[in-house]
Amino acid sequence: MRLFSINWRTLVSSTSVACMIVPCHAQPKALSIREALSLVQTQQPQLQASKERATAAGYNTSLARNTLVPDLTAGYQAGYATFNNVTGMSYPGLFMPISGPPVASNTYDLVPGTALTALLKWSPLTFGQRAAAIDKAAAQYKLANAEYNDAVFRQQYAVLNIYLDLVYLKKLLASLQANTDRTRGELRQSLDLAKEGLRPGIDTIQFQAALAQSEIDLLGAQRTLDAQAVELTRLLAFAGATEDLALTDTLFAISTPRFSDTTLSVTDNPQYGWYKAKKDLSFSSLKEIQRSWRPQLDIWANAYGRGSGILSNGTINKSDGWRLTHDNYGAGFQVSFPILQFSRIGLQKKQYRSLLAADEAQLAQVSLDLSKQMETAHRNYQQSRLIAERIPTVTRAQQLAYQGLQLSYDNGLIDYTRLEQARYQLLQAEIAQAGAYVQAWRSLLDMAVVAGRLSLFTDQVSQP
Repeated sequence: MRLFSINWRTLVSSTSVACMIVPCHAQPKALSIREALSLVQTQQPQLQASKERATAAGYNTSLARNTLVPDLTAGYQAGYATFNNVTGMSYPGLFMPISGPPVASNTYDLVPGTALTALLKWSPLTFGQRAAAIDKAAAQYKLANAEYNDAVFRQQYAVLNIYLDLVYLKKLLASLQANTDRTRGELRQSLDLAKEGLRPGIDTIQFQAALAQSEIDLLGAQRTLDAQAVELTRLLAFAGATEDLALTDTLFAISTPRFSDTTLSVTDNPQYGWYKAKKDLSFSSLKEIQRSWRPQLDIWANAYGRGSGILSNGTINKSDGWRLTHDNYGAGFQVSFPILQFSRIGLQKKQYRSLLAADEAQLAQVSLDLSKQMETAHRNYQQSRLIAERIPTVTRAQQLAYQGLQLSYDNGLIDYTRLEQARYQLLQAEIAQAGAYVQAWRSLLDMAVVAGRLSLFTDQVSQP
């Protein structure tokens, strides 16, 4: 099974008839580097879950701002209760039932009572507490977005890595197939020479063993390619078979990138962004704690009406219990201050200052680590390019050497060992050349990853 071969169609005059005779396959989906990055971001369920969590965190800011809206609570209740001692009742809800005045002796007659109320509470001024809560909510949203961006970046990097692996494995398969063809040709030639008595029969046996080993290597490489292809479809959340994808950006194994920028920053790296967002959240949390030991102003207004089935002189008139005959209204404000909370808040401020200092130190460490990674990646890129530029010379030399030794073997000038050594060295040179080109691109990818800008890599990709 080959991943990159274009599915064939039987060329006959009637397509419908042909499909009844020979299986017809749909045209594979062309997959470029840019399309792969887009698919992993939009199709992978894991990233969709991370995106929804970030969206949910964004509502915290609106919830924090919503505290400026007044709170209006309305309620109505009705029930039957004794009127022996109204303060002795246990009752759920907004307020206690009022059935009348207390009496000297217990009377277990039930009388109705009703009440309707509306309570308005508003905190228009919070002395900076609301602003601190909004800032903290915004920092939480920023951290959630940083987590999402980091998750997307990691998955896209994984896709690019596998894409490069597949391109390299395709080139490796071509080299192994060419090596198998060369070995098969050598076997046929040795058979002819052995029949003519020009070569010993042992050479034929050795060529048969070499051919079998070459075919084993080819099958092993194909197995590795198939496994990587399946992993790519998993990362892309692609429901089709691996044969339904055709990689279009395949020049990584035959060319080198031309990137030359040496002034890359690491502040766009998602890991750096996550630690910075975490530090900002710690700062906002500290500010919220600092402002919690401030006064709180509440403005309130109340409208209340009740009806009772018993009058103040003890007369029972149950129908009055269903009418709101007594009304009350009120308004005012309340200022509260947590006087004795200074010790607890002081400890919390020390705690959050330490957390903030830890996050600042961690951010500094991440910045240092990324800077050194960038330096290493840039050096590796320069060296990989130099190697890739020189290795074709080795490959050409090994090709010429193999061709010359093959003629020498045919003329009886060298033995089997010299020819097989040349064939092996040619195979290694072909594999090394493809690996050197891919390694140059991988080094550029490492630089793009540290810089947090995968576009540095994708912009260098030549579209076929």
